[in-house]
Amino acid sequence: MTTRSATGPPMMMTLPNRAPGTAHRYAVYFAPHPGSTGWLAGSHWLGRCAALLQPMQQLAIEGVAAQDLYRLTAAPRRYGWHATLKAPFALAPGVDWITLHQTVRAVAQSLAPFALPPLHVARIDDFLALVPAPAHAANAAIERVAAACVTQLQPLAAPLSDADLARRRCAALTPRQDELLQRWGYPFVLEEFRFHLSLTGHLQQVGRQTQARVQGAAQAFFADLPVLRMSSLALFAEPAAGADFVLLDHLEFGR
Repeated sequence: MTTRSATGPPMMMTLPNRAPGTAHRYAVYFAPHPGSTGWLAGSHWLGRCAALLQPMQQLAIEGVAAQDLYRLTAAPRRYGWHATLKAPFALAPGVDWITLHQTVRAVAQSLAPFALPPLHVARIDDFLALVPAPAHAANAAIERVAAACVTQLQPLAAPLSDADLARRRCAALTPRQDELLQRWGYPFVLEEFRFHLSLTGHLQQVGRQTQARVQGAAQAFFADLPVLRMSSLALFAEPAAGADFVLLDHLEFGR
């Protein structure tokens, strides 16, 4: 994958200054292994490596100011290059880091690795993401992995606070999504789940011409991305409220 890079606006790095057991929240994601083409491509696009905890040069897109791309990618950059399987959650009282790690490992070891479908750039509502080909047989396997993470890890999660519940409900959820939110702590799970690796935040932050140029650049940049494999669960942490998420570990599939 060949790219032109330019140094973007300066980034603020948040280092994990707390032990994993005291992190504000955790999440279980799909993420390519650090150092792989899939990881480097996504991290360069976002402008941050969540494994090395370092900023990375972003693509130089003709006609798009570096500051605009930096702003468009701010939301996904904080979470690191990933696709959500179990959305960020706080640990329930009495649950420690060791228990979480052991449980995620057990879930991973119950799963079998497989190749992901080919990924392409798509617009979802008001953001861009890499999504799998819709009719591919491997989508069922992705959904099984996500469902296992949601249902088997939920007993370790603290209930949502009233404030978090109210914030989620501001998104005009359907009755079923609201039901899923209350049961599983996130509205877009099980039959509402859609696998995606976010490339931008809200596109309406910039004009339509910039949106089109960014989408075209993303399509060209990821066009020759090699086929990715789902062979592990990536455990991430948010060290403190509002901090950048960091990659803690990859738990390999066992079957």
